[in-house]
Amino acid sequence: MAYPTVNAPYGLKPINLIGGLPFAGATRQIPIASSYGTAIYNGDVVQYKNDGTLIITTLQAQVQGASAASTPVAGVVGVFLGCSYTNPSTGQKLFAQYYPGGIAASDIVAYVSDDPNALYQVVNVTGATANDAASGLLPAYVSRAASIGTNAELVLNTGSATSGNSKMGVYINNVTSPLPFRVVDVITASQNSSGNYVEFVVKFNAMYHTYNATVGI
Repeated sequence: MAYPTVNAPYGLKPINLIGGLPFAGATRQIPIASSYGTAIYNGDVVQYKNDGTLIITTLQAQVQGASAASTPVAGVVGVFLGCSYTNPSTGQKLFAQYYPGGIAASDIVAYVSDDPNALYQVVNVTGATANDAASGLLPAYVSRAASIGTNAELVLNTGSATSGNSKMGVYINNVTSPLPFRVVDVITASQNSSGNYVEFVVKFNAMYHTYNATVGI
């Protein structure tokens, strides 16, 4: 069967750990504050707020441009993989692909891939402009030589309420300056006829994941 066409980024998907250990689905449960107003989609990067609850990351705003590239955001803890809460309308416990925002419930819990050694599959995009069809939402092919061992920006696109999935991607620009992600490998099946790739394996760089950072929340 042919490899599916990649039309847009889909967030970060945990695939395994450094050294080849499999990702066994382990997550950490982290509370989301009642009525938190911003949607969080499956595959979005998330971070702690200073009260210990979870919010969608503001990481991109801190890393665009060389002058800000070395300033990590405190509290980045991993990737959102779903949530549960008591539906305020029905009173029933709900397990959801994404958090739609504005839910008034005292028991909202996010499931987060928080291992700083986790590796993620992600789509490379044309540029770092969020929610832009010709930049942050447009997949872009890059050679292995121009990607492996370099760093990548996070592109904060808004996810899909239809699928519940993220649309975050990364922008690999063949740079070695400090950025949130290190490119570890290519997804070989995503190779095109020119020998370039659109999907990559990345990990959080040291200092950008809160478990490796000296900066607290």
